[in-house]
Amino acid sequence: MPDSPDDICQQGGEQTRAQAGEPARELTTDLATEPAPEEARLRALAGAIKRWGRELGFGEVRITDADLSQAEAGLQAWLDAGRHGEMDYMASHGMKRARPAELVPGTVRVIMARMDYLPAATPDDWREREAARLRDPEAAVISIYARGRDYHKVLRNRLQQLAERIDSELLRNGGDKLGYRVFTDSAPVMELPLAEKAGIGWRGKHTLVLNRDAGSLFFIGEILVDIPLPVDDAASAHCGQCQACIEVCPTQAILAPGRLDARRCISYLTIELKTSIPEELRPLIGNRVYGCDDCQTACPWNKFAQKAVLPDFDERNALGTAGMRDLFAWTEDEFNRRLEGSPMRRIGHERWLRNLAVGLGNAAGERKGDAAIVAALQARAAHPSALVREHVAWALARHGVPVPAALPDPATSSADDPTGTTAASGVTPTSPHQAKSAPPR
Repeated sequence: MPDSPDDICQQGGEQTRAQAGEPARELTTDLATEPAPEEARLRALAGAIKRWGRELGFGEVRITDADLSQAEAGLQAWLDAGRHGEMDYMASHGMKRARPAELVPGTVRVIMARMDYLPAATPDDWREREAARLRDPEAAVISIYARGRDYHKVLRNRLQQLAERIDSELLRNGGDKLGYRVFTDSAPVMELPLAEKAGIGWRGKHTLVLNRDAGSLFFIGEILVDIPLPVDDAASAHCGQCQACIEVCPTQAILAPGRLDARRCISYLTIELKTSIPEELRPLIGNRVYGCDDCQTACPWNKFAQKAVLPDFDERNALGTAGMRDLFAWTEDEFNRRLEGSPMRRIGHERWLRNLAVGLGNAAGERKGDAAIVAALQARAAHPSALVREHVAWALARHGVPVPAALPDPATSSADDPTGTTAASGVTPTSPHQAKSAPPR
């Protein structure tokens, strides 16, 4: 067995872990000291920002300029090829996504922050355990990032605190008020290329950002600011000849290194896609009912994935061990109550049932005709939602069970829906951070 991913991913050239992943040495210059050259003051402020970020729970904070011109051609080609699928928001802002200074006028620097999300109680053999659940035909496999609290709220709150502290420091030292905006997967910003420029990591062949000391199990957020802080060096790539993520992808969504067709990605299919999952892709989804971590669990760099320091990402509702039949039985009220504060709530109960129906249908591979699974599916066969009925019928067919030709007309169903299974109202989903639906490098 190799001692480290470098044994597998060696690309050439010597670089220490500290050089690749750790922030530059912080200076301890007193920001209030006068006189002080502006460059030294900004350097000291940058060091303080990184220290404050760690105090707020970020694994790393780094700084880059706002120039993403080199990413524009790749973004446009990805959009022109239609590989963003139904994610119309990816195209709606044009090249503004690659031009932070147009999004927030006055922006000259971007403060990038990484927050690790692997739950603190995760055992060391977590990758083996995740792989074992994929082989369990009744297990409901949910992406690790989604098992805890919604990261949007956590990161935005912490980034806002960091920005306010920077602003206070500037004002305390007689400077101008900080011009800034805080984002995390919430604005037309190409976050992953910015993270790469800032040195948070490099873009892996699966398009996610990889860090030599933290793998890829982390969220990314940023603060666009109007002060010319010193920038950090970009990270160099360390994937080498490794093809693990490409080879493990169940739907072959990774077309080539750094080229992803989101329309085939299970994260897209189970989260972003609002309509029917293409039939030819349903069997490939297996029991992955929300997101997919396969390309991450296969990556040797995730041997170094860091545990979360915040309790917000601790697992809720036993989602790491849940079974599909139990989750499929949740009423809409139960779904909304149990998943309050969860990123999964955004897809709504209707698509939740759609995804689980596909998983239960795929259980036929090992448990075809299982009485408990068939009974669970039949209980939803007359669901008011045509989307749910379609996927339930497909799942029953996989078990060799025909769907009755005459089902109750959903239009005549009780308006109160005492079973709590009405289709959820349109809740706009969001892609997981570092989603496998990201545009190319």
